[in-house]
Amino acid sequence: MWMSCVIACSFFGCEEKTLPSVISTIDSRTLPQQESWNSTIVVSDSGRISAIIAAGYIRVSELSQQTQMSQGVRVRFFNREGKETSLLTSEEGSVDEANNNLEARKNVVVVSSDSAHMKTEQLFWDNQRQLIYTPAYVQITSAKDKLQGHGFESDQSLKNYRIFHVTGQSQTK
Repeated sequence: MWMSCVIACSFFGCEEKTLPSVISTIDSRTLPQQESWNSTIVVSDSGRISAIIAAGYIRVSELSQQTQMSQGVRVRFFNREGKETSLLTSEEGSVDEANNNLEARKNVVVVSSDSAHMKTEQLFWDNQRQLIYTPAYVQITSAKDKLQGHGFESDQSLKNYRIFHVTGQSQTK
């Protein structure tokens, strides 16, 4: 009997086990305050819609003052008369909550209502000026142009654009 008690103590041990303390290193202020999937954001001023943004995943954090979007972003831009002027697609982006300016990232494509195409990896939209721009490499194809360069600025309908440090072909009529 005594032998079985020694064997039992060797299997189970005689010391008291304590659990390690868990200290959270997560700052709750960096966690999303809001999350949504397959949602839409409407950007308007005085009742006039300037953009409708749809994304697969949207999150808002307390500290960032930014709405982060991922899993596919689609932005429909509208002119002052309410007509859709262009469509932007990208993999991810963000909206600044203070001014509703947008940044689109990764595989950014803008297609205008008259079929001009612009491609880049990063694009910004200035909501107040209704202007899109990027310092990054850009390619634009329209009925009369096929251009590339670094640095780009345009109205959101891609009708009046400028490419800085340009290379490519243009046809004047």
